[in-house]
Amino acid sequence: MKGVLLCAVLAAGGVAFSASAQTLKPGLWEISSQMKSSSEEAEKAYAQAKNMANMPPERRKKMEEMMAQRGMKMVPGGPGGMSAQMCMTKEMIERKEVPMPRSDCNTTQQERSGNTLKFAFACTSPPSKGEGVYTFVSPEAYTVKMTIDTSIKGKPATMSMDGSGKWLSADCGTQKPVRPEAK
Repeated sequence: MKGVLLCAVLAAGGVAFSASAQTLKPGLWEISSQMKSSSEEAEKAYAQAKNMANMPPERRKKMEEMMAQRGMKMVPGGPGGMSAQMCMTKEMIERKEVPMPRSDCNTTQQERSGNTLKFAFACTSPPSKGEGVYTFVSPEAYTVKMTIDTSIKGKPATMSMDGSGKWLSADCGTQKPVRPEAK
């Protein structure tokens, strides 16, 4: 469950940077997402995760540490859902590196036309697949819509996610670059 939720929340940033590497600026980005799911359990987990300020301190600390290990910092009170800050280095952009938030996920298709990018991906644990469309507003902003088909505790579930990315600064400060979770 944690992996599926993490993928939904973070995919808003991961694929977009690599696929549009020639157009987006390197530096610190704020990635925001809103999710809806056919799974009541996923809806509850998402509601809890986006309300980190009300989590018990030890649970919040554990979640913040998990995100920091992957190069992300949760931002409380993001616009309408969850927000995280991510660092994308100039070198990552030049390499057109895919900073997928999970090491078991791979991009399976990419098709770019003008300021849009259609993409698909697949993950192995739990088995899930998704597709979506990025719209690049400028080198400092994009929007994304995607759908993920997965299973949660053995039951099929479909999630939809709307997200956006906003460039904050050329300097990432102490924020480490995005890294996938360990296998």
